[in-house]
Amino acid sequence: MTTAERKGLELDIITVLRNIYDPEIPVDIYELGLVYEISISDAADVKIVMTLTSPNCPVAESLPNDVKQQVSAIPGVNSAEIGLTFEPPWDQSMLSDEAKLELGFL
Repeated sequence: MTTAERKGLELDIITVLRNIYDPEIPVDIYELGLVYEISISDAADVKIVMTLTSPNCPVAESLPNDVKQQVSAIPGVNSAEIGLTFEPPWDQSMLSDEAKLELGFL
């Protein structure tokens, strides 16, 4: 996979992530800062390391599965693996400027 192909696939993944919303906050998971890392291997295997707004999040089981299904469906993705972490714990400082504006913090 070339650098350009990897970058294009990463942009496609980010587009999908920007259409997945935390059910308690009207902002997508990418702009919320819940996605810590996107890795793409030469074989187009995707690994995403993400967190939740809280370990007690009501969608703790379903949200990572939803992310996996949607990323797996992207043309060019061979496989998708989602790693869930709580280190570092999510806080409001991880919000993008767009999310802060949407939530009235700017």
